[in-house]
Amino acid sequence: MSVWSEVVGQSAAVETLQRAVADPRSMTHAWLFTGPPGSGRSVAARAFAAALQCADGGCGTCHQCTTTLAGTHPDLTVVATDQVIIRIDEVRGLVGTAARTPSLGRYRVIVVEDADRMLERTTNVLLKAIEEPPPHTVWVLCAPSPQDVLPTIRSRARAVALRVPPAQAVADLVVRRDGVDPHVALSAARAAQSHVGMARRLARDPEARRRRSAVLAVARRIRGVGDAVLAAGELVEVAKAEAAAATAERDAAERAELLRALGVADGETVPPKLRSQVKQLEDDQKRRATRRQRDVLDRAMLDLVSLYRDVLVLQLGAEVDLVNGLEPADLAVVRALAADSTPEQTVRRMDAIGVARERLEGNVAPLLALEAMAIALRPQG
Repeated sequence: MSVWSEVVGQSAAVETLQRAVADPRSMTHAWLFTGPPGSGRSVAARAFAAALQCADGGCGTCHQCTTTLAGTHPDLTVVATDQVIIRIDEVRGLVGTAARTPSLGRYRVIVVEDADRMLERTTNVLLKAIEEPPPHTVWVLCAPSPQDVLPTIRSRARAVALRVPPAQAVADLVVRRDGVDPHVALSAARAAQSHVGMARRLARDPEARRRRSAVLAVARRIRGVGDAVLAAGELVEVAKAEAAAATAERDAAERAELLRALGVADGETVPPKLRSQVKQLEDDQKRRATRRQRDVLDRAMLDLVSLYRDVLVLQLGAEVDLVNGLEPADLAVVRALAADSTPEQTVRRMDAIGVARERLEGNVAPLLALEAMAIALRPQG
């Protein structure tokens, strides 16, 4: 076992990082891990941090490794957000953190997940600290691509590109970690398009697999404008419900904890002078729910893209594996759509989904973006 055992399908990147850990001449003070969602950027960042702390370069079993991987090592700082952006007040303290010497480990490691979610003014706060950190401070920034961070950051960090791991490698990891049936694991890995976290969720949760199949079936049901409008509304409502379910328990716990800290008993009215703090928490929770809803919708659209990709594969007779080829119900939808349309129509539908994703990223109202997309998915002529 080593800290690298769960960095799936990234042999070139792991080799680069292991060389940096072993040879100080290959080491640098700032790193930029890039790769598509699900490629394991955060997992690789934690593994690298653990290897830097470990006397044996990442054995995976010592105290330094286990606490770093668990996120509890005193010399590891991880900045992540479940909201739309990383706020400037969340990163100001990192400048002081970066200046401190390690207390127990060999390095002070600062991992910024989703560095692409920092606005320019937020990133500028960190520029000096990233450019000239103390000798034993290492920054690890994570983003989908180098273009998603400012050029000033790219020029100060060494890039490590992660790729989409093979579906079989992801399936093997799911089988090893979760004891899932190999067929289910492979089907989940393909459906997740090798997104490790999503593959584990699909493999372990039959309800998640059912919801995904329901999203794919929507494409087959759209025959006219009315069907498209109803389908768009259904997708948005499902996303809202899933976002609410995912955040409701945490929201309630956070509110109860805040009220206790403010000295407000259960059932008491919050005094006017304390309401601003409660309002701030509520605003943060709304932003978190918004991001969750967007993530759910984006995942649904990626599933639809995978569906039409498979349709195109059948229409062109390409000899490649289908993303949705292992579940009979999903395969039936693929075959039906392939028989009812032309390759040109399939490409136009994929383009429409891409446009909807861009509109959603640009803060267009989700229902409007999905209605326009769904109308473009209906049969033409």
